[in-house]
Amino acid sequence: MPYGSLSLPTRIFLLAWDTGRDRITGAPDLHFAVRACALAELAQRGLLSDVDGIATPVFGARTGDLSLDGVLELIEESRPRRWRGWITHKARATQDGVRDQLVSEGYLRTERTRVLGIFPSRRYELERAGYVEVLHAEALAVLRGPVPVSEVPAGDAALVVCAATGKLRGVISGKERRQYKERLDALTDRSGAPAPELPELMRGLRKALASAVSSAEAARASSGGGGGGG
Repeated sequence: MPYGSLSLPTRIFLLAWDTGRDRITGAPDLHFAVRACALAELAQRGLLSDVDGIATPVFGARTGDLSLDGVLELIEESRPRRWRGWITHKARATQDGVRDQLVSEGYLRTERTRVLGIFPSRRYELERAGYVEVLHAEALAVLRGPVPVSEVPAGDAALVVCAATGKLRGVISGKERRQYKERLDALTDRSGAPAPELPELMRGLRKALASAVSSAEAARASSGGGGGGG
């Protein structure tokens, strides 16, 4: 995908953007998918590993990417947690950081507004709609083929798996998740291509993301907010 320096968490945030409505739609649990992408990329870079089920960082290591380094610092400074815990713990802070990073890098712009004419607020608008449309098309090509899974870059595989598992319905529908289940399983293993121990880690990360999303859907359903399934 032609996104050079963009990290996985910034790419999935852009992927969730509806270019027609100029806002994020169909992604109530995007913050979990963003965090999962950050964890996946850190693992692919060899900066995060699984030690007896605990997400364990390489202390003091940094990537130079604000979003990824923010997650590394949070893990270093916090008590040990399993992967599901790191998908949910302060995940919205990571999403907010990704959004601000995209503003600073020119992918989004912000406008100051007032709610009800009184309360100050910010509105975010897309600056590079063409990039997002290409990103969306290439993500669907990874999901549907015809490129063999063995030729898909590990980062692209992780991006699509997190988009599907995180239920970004504006990108991958429930029907497509079911239709391409076997390919998503293969893409999960492919996302672990950089090291022999990574496929198992990525399978665990995907399971943790699915669990976090299911719990959030159940909570919304019990409160009358709807399950957001599909």
